[in-house]
This record gives sequence, C-alpha cells and structure tokens, in this order.
Amino acid sequence: MSKRFSIFYSLLLLFFGSTALLPLVTGDLAGDRQALLDFLNNITHTRSLAWNASSPVCATWPGVTCDKDGTRVTALHLPGASLLGVIPSGTIGRLSELQILSLRSNGLQGPFPIDFLQLKKLKAISLSNNRFSGPLPSDYATWTNLAVLDLFGNRFNGSIPAGFANLTGLVSLNLAQNSFSGEIPDLNLSGLRRLNFSNNKLTGLIPKSLERFGNSAFSGNNLIYENVPPPMASPEEKPKEKRGIYLSEPAVLGIAIGGCFVIFFLIAVLIIICYVKRKRRQATETETKPEKLKPAKANPQKLPSVKEVSKLGKEKNIEDMEDKSEINRVIFFEGSNLAFNLEDLLKASAEFLGKGSFGMTYKAILEDSKVVAVKRVKDVVVSRKDFKHQMEIVGNIRHENVAPLRAYVCSKEEKLMVYDYYPTGSLYTLLHGKNGSDEGHDPLNWETRLRFMIGVAKGLAHIHTQHKLAHGNIKSSNVFLNSQGYGCISETGLAVLTNPVTNQIMRRDPSARPVLHYRAPEATDTRRLTPESDVYGFGILLLETLTGKSSMDNEKEADSLVSWVNFVVKHEWTGEVFDLELIKTPNVEAKLLQMLNLGLDCAERAPAKRLEMVKVAETLEKIESD
Repeated sequence: MSKRFSIFYSLLLLFFGSTALLPLVTGDLAGDRQALLDFLNNITHTRSLAWNASSPVCATWPGVTCDKDGTRVTALHLPGASLLGVIPSGTIGRLSELQILSLRSNGLQGPFPIDFLQLKKLKAISLSNNRFSGPLPSDYATWTNLAVLDLFGNRFNGSIPAGFANLTGLVSLNLAQNSFSGEIPDLNLSGLRRLNFSNNKLTGLIPKSLERFGNSAFSGNNLIYENVPPPMASPEEKPKEKRGIYLSEPAVLGIAIGGCFVIFFLIAVLIIICYVKRKRRQATETETKPEKLKPAKANPQKLPSVKEVSKLGKEKNIEDMEDKSEINRVIFFEGSNLAFNLEDLLKASAEFLGKGSFGMTYKAILEDSKVVAVKRVKDVVVSRKDFKHQMEIVGNIRHENVAPLRAYVCSKEEKLMVYDYYPTGSLYTLLHGKNGSDEGHDPLNWETRLRFMIGVAKGLAHIHTQHKLAHGNIKSSNVFLNSQGYGCISETGLAVLTNPVTNQIMRRDPSARPVLHYRAPEATDTRRLTPESDVYGFGILLLETLTGKSSMDNEKEADSLVSWVNFVVKHEWTGEVFDLELIKTPNVEAKLLQMLNLGLDCAERAPAKRLEMVKVAETLEKIESD
C-alpha cells in the first residue's frame, strides 16, 4: 500500500510541478496572453495599451499580431509606446512562436534581456532608441532565423560579440550610436546587406569582409581599413645605389638653355594671345554678369518696361530689338504682381536657402518688402533662345499645385528664375529639419503629409496631361505647401536645360546634404525624361513621407529605400516601415498600408508597370475622404 501511495504521490508532484512550469514555456494562445499581461503588469507604461484580458488577443490588442490560424502570437510591435524601466524576465521570452519584436523608441533600460535568446523563431528584433546598457551576450546559437538586429541609439558597451558570425541569416545589423569598444570581429556573413557601426568607440582594423559597406558604416570611430596600400618609402629608405641614364655636364647645360628658350617663347605667345582677347572683349562686351545677389558696382542702363517692349512688335527687326532690350532685363509673366528690375533684385537683401541639382536658391527681400525666391541656374548647356523658349513654356503653367514661375533673367552668362517664397519651408525641412537634422522641429502630422502628397500628385497629373511635359526633378526639397494647405511642386522643366553628367556629379558631392535617389533606373539622360520617370520619383517621395527617412545607409544602391521597404514588408515587419509620428496616429493603419502599396506601385523598376499620376491622385483623394 505504501508503494502505491509513493507512486501516486510522485505522479501528483509531477503533475503540479509541470503545471507550475507552464508560465515558463507556453504552447498555446492562452499562455501567450498571460505572458503579455505579465509583461504589461510589471513594467511602467504612461500610455494605456488597451490590452483587456477578456477581449480577443489577435483581433483587438494593439501591437499584437497572430498567425493565420489565430492560435499563437507571432509579432509584437510597441514602438513609441511610452514603456519605461527594465523588461521583466520570464514574460516576452515565453512567446515561443514570436518572429517579430519591436520595442524601439521607448524608455527601456537595463541589460540586454537574456531570455530573448530563447525565442528560436525570431526573425527581426529592434530595440533602437532606448537606454539599454552593458555588454551583449556572447552566444547567439539559438537565433538561427534572425535576419534583422537593430540596437541603434542605446548605451551598450564592451566588444562586439564574435558570436554574431553565427547569425548566418542576418541581412541587416545596426549597432550605431552606442559605446562599443575594441576591435571589430571578422563577421564573414555573405547575406549581410546593411551594416552600421558608426559613432561608437571602436578601434583597430576594419575586417576585409566588411569593407564593402563603405566609410559611412564606420564613421565616428577610430578605425582603419585592413586593405590599405603600404606607405611610400622615405628618402632615407630608398636604395643608395645610382641607376638609370647619366648625362654629361655639357649635355645637361644644353638641355637647360634650350628649355629656357622654349619657356620664354611660350610666355611671349601667351601674352600676345591674352592681349588680343582682351581687346576683342572690350570691343564686343555688351553684357555684364552679376556675381552675387548684391548691388552692382556700376549703374546699369535704364531698362524698358513691359509695355515698351510690347510696342517693339510693330518694328521690322523685332528679334534683334528684343535681344538688345532684354539684356539684364527681368521678364515677367502674366498674373505676376511684382514690379522690379535687375538692379532692384541685386540690391535686395539675400539669404541663402539651399544648393540643389540645378543651382543655388536665395530668399530675396525687395525694397517694397515683397519676398521672392530666386533660383540661380548653373551649367546651362542650351542656347539663349532655347532657354527663353523653355521659360515661356514653364511660365505659362497655371495650376494651384504647381509653383508658378513669376519672372526670369536671361543674360549671356547669368540665368535667374523668380518664384513665390513659401515661408513654411519645403517638405524636406518639415520632415527632417534644417540640413536633415531632426533637432528643433516638430514632427509632421499625418493629415499634412497626406495633403502634401495629394497636391504633388495633382500637380504632376496636370503637367503630364495638359502640357505633355515631365517635371524631371522630383524631390522633397522642391515640394511646398500652397495657400490651401496642399502640396505644390517647384522647379518644373529645368532638367532639360543642364548637363546630365554634371547632375550625376552633384549627387555625389560630399558637401551636399544626404538625399534619397529619386531618379528612375532608366533615366540616364536628364534631357530625355518621361512622365513614367516622374512617377518613379513620386513613389520615392511618397515612401520618404511615410518612413521619415531622408537617406539610406547604402547610398550606392539607386533604389535602396524601395529595397528596404520591400524587405521589411516581405518579412512581415510592416509596422517598422512607418515614421513614429504616423504610428502614434489612431485609426490610420489601413490608410498607411494603402499608401505604402501605392508608393511601391509607383516605384516599380519597369516603367510600363507604374501607375499614371491621374490614377495616383484619385487614389490619394479617396484615402483622404474615407
């Protein structure tokens, strides 16, 4: 009897013991629900997550995603959820089917949660922009499926674990803005596409296996490349024996005398050429070039008014007379309420606004207190006649979503364009702050971003259908808010005037602020752009507006933003695509996804697959009205 009781007692202990262990290893939705509630009830959260124990987890809990059968939790997205403190152990680590985990942009702190390593099916984890600290674990053997690891903007220290080399499925690794030190281990991960170790305390050599990611991935450290050519030998190290051809002293003297004679002869020829050119220039020069938007040193001749020019049409030599009268003259378009000449423009106080693909832009305050934006176009490769013809085409475009060209100046060497000044700033500034810095500006809300895109889409649709033109230079720094609060696009039609090679060089200018690549893959010549290439640029603009990204880590990839968005969506991490400000906005998830798909449809690599701007505008207006 005692033996039977002993067996029964042992089974009873085993039953209750296994029941007590259930919270540690869960295998059903009820266990996942309890793990999430344990997490929520043991951490500080200043904003309610609305997780109700009596409501369906998969259908109603914000930030929680389940599998297709609704039986297990597979993703947890809580970015910007105002979570504070240390993650309680034995909570999230119990979600054994979890594939996606995002806790970015909270106030979480403490060491790296070691029980996260129990999540064997994890594909992507983001703990960026928190206050985690201390060293990272060394062993990552359980994370065989991990593709994305983002620890940006924390206080992690110590060395970068060599165990990262075992993450063979890793595609993106971001450890920037931490305090990692020591040398970088050799992470020979063939599938790695994105890497960022910038702004740490790393030293030593950059491994050969990682050199392909370029300087931007390692800036802000004390690192050197392993593949560096050996330094040149110093004079003391050079062999002392004399080798080569030797010349006698008379020969050397003869060569020296002959060389001097040749030099003097060339100098004399050069002086004569310069003298002749100067005389010719003084005889024929009739136009002056303003160097800056400042008062000219000499008083320019009095310029005829628009009425006086119009009377010249009655004369026989109208073209010659127009050319003579339009030297350094401001040509106004119909509907402009501006009245000034070039002297007024040069006397105006000017503020530099930015440097773009086609020149520099200034804010000019005229004597009558009116404010205009002046574009100084550079590298114009067309004739004056063709330039003026293009200005007439662009200046006659009238649409509320196209920034109007009010006037222009076309002299021999100076090309100026005058636009309305938009005091709220460009979409680029409103999204990313001045010069791309997020400091000192308020996040752009959902409604304003949507109205920006609606306006730009309608403006491009008008240019494409009514004027049969391509804009050719779509980017967020060329987009502004009109008086109705919708987007309007500036700098229409400038791409056909300039050298496409120069524009490509401009995009690689290290002094320019980082920008996304808006140009379509097929648009190799800026003078032969099409409406389809504009659609591609709009797609990039829309993705930039949704993601809040002003540039990508790998600038070499022309479609890096598109690739990144497709990768994130493919791995069911769509919530990580959107800017934090948009995620905070209630009841817009479906609209965000619709706009995201619209952006990807516009940015198709094949031009024939892209949507027409009329259709894009209609879709965006429907999103606004729903």
